[in-house]
Amino acid sequence: MPHRIIVLGAGYAGAVTAGRLAKRLRREDVALTLVNAEPDFVERVRLHQLAIGQDLRPRPLSEMFAGTGVELRLAKVTGIDVDRRTVAVIDANGAEELEYDTLVYALGSGWNPQGVPGAAEHAHEIAGRPGALRLRERLAGLAAGQSVVVVGGGLTGLEAATEIAEARPDLDVALAARGELADWLSPKGRGHVRKVFDKLGITVHEHTVVTGVEADRVATADGTSVPAAVTVWTTGFAAHPIAKATALEVTGTGQIVVDGTMRSVSHPEVYAIGDAAMAVGPGDKPLRMSCASGGFTAWQAADAVAARLTGGKLPNVPIRYFNQCISLGRKEGVIQYVTADDRAVRAALTGRLAAVYKELVCKGAAWGVGNPTLGMPTRRRRVVHQPAARAGSAAEASA
Repeated sequence: MPHRIIVLGAGYAGAVTAGRLAKRLRREDVALTLVNAEPDFVERVRLHQLAIGQDLRPRPLSEMFAGTGVELRLAKVTGIDVDRRTVAVIDANGAEELEYDTLVYALGSGWNPQGVPGAAEHAHEIAGRPGALRLRERLAGLAAGQSVVVVGGGLTGLEAATEIAEARPDLDVALAARGELADWLSPKGRGHVRKVFDKLGITVHEHTVVTGVEADRVATADGTSVPAAVTVWTTGFAAHPIAKATALEVTGTGQIVVDGTMRSVSHPEVYAIGDAAMAVGPGDKPLRMSCASGGFTAWQAADAVAARLTGGKLPNVPIRYFNQCISLGRKEGVIQYVTADDRAVRAALTGRLAAVYKELVCKGAAWGVGNPTLGMPTRRRRVVHQPAARAGSAAEASA
C-alpha cells in the first residue's frame, strides 16, 4: 500500500510542504492529501489590503496543485486522534475520518483577543479572510470623520493603521501600542515609521494598555477611553486549538513541540510547521509566528519526511532571519535588517524603495507556494517502508 501522508492546512507552510513532498517522492509510493477548508490560497500578508477594499488576485488551490499528484480535499478539520492516526473532517457531504501514516499539521493560527472584555464581541480582526472581509464591509460603511482605533503596535498593527489611513484620509485613525511606536526597530526604522504616521495624520497612543472594548470606544488602563466607531485588534496570534485537544505534547499556548526537523517530540509520525509549531531558532529563541517562519519550517519538514521515507540524509539547514518587511500603505515601507535571531541592526531600507521591496517579497511568497521546488532535483526517490522510530530513540539518534 502507498504511504499515506496528510497535510492539514494550505497556508504558506502547508501548501509549500505538500508541493515539495510531491516533488520529492514517487507518486506510486505515496498517497498525498492536502486538507483545507477554503478552495483558494489566502495571502495572509495582504489581508490588510483586502480589508480596505483592494481586490486580491484569486489563487485556486485546484489550479496550483493540478498535475502534481496532490489530492486536494476541501473540508474542515474537526479533530485528530494521534493514537489511532486519524483525522476527523467535515465537508458538504458530511463527516468522515481520514487515516494517515505521516501527518503534517499546518493549521496555523487565528487572532488572539487576549481575554480582554468586549474584544471578541466588538473588535474586528484581519488574521483570516472572513475577518478581513467583515472589516472591509464595516469600513466601507463609515462616514467621514468617524474614528478607527487599531490596537496593537506590532507589524500587523503598523500595516493596518497606515493602510486604512492612506485609503481613507477622511477617517480619524489612531493606533494604541503598549510601548513606544515601532520600538523594536532601529533608530532609522523607528524614525521613518513615525514620519509616515505623522504624514498620514495617525494619532498614536503610546504606553497604552487597552483593557476593554465597547461598540463605540476602547477603555485603557489609565482610566481613559478612546472613541472608536471601529476597533481593529492586532495584538498577536493564537495557535489553532485542535492540537491542544490531542495527546500531542504542546506548549501552554497550544503550539506543538517539535525537534529540529519539525517532528513532534511525542509522536514521531506527526510534524508541525508554521505558526502551529514551537520550533527553536538561533540563540535557542522560539521562531515568531510569521510567513518567514512558515517557509523555513515547511522546507525543513518536507525534506525531513522525504529523507526518512527514502533512507536519505536528514536536512541540516540552519534556520535564521534576514529582515522584517513592513508596508506602510502602498507608497511607503521599512525593510529592517536583523540578526539571525531576529534582533534589529542599524541598517534599514525606507521609503518608496522599501515599499517596492515589500511588494516583491509578497509576490515571491505567493509564487513560492505555487512553485515550492525551485532548485530541487527533478528525480523522485523511492519510498522505503520502515516503522517510525520513537522520537529520541537510538535509531533516531543515528539517523
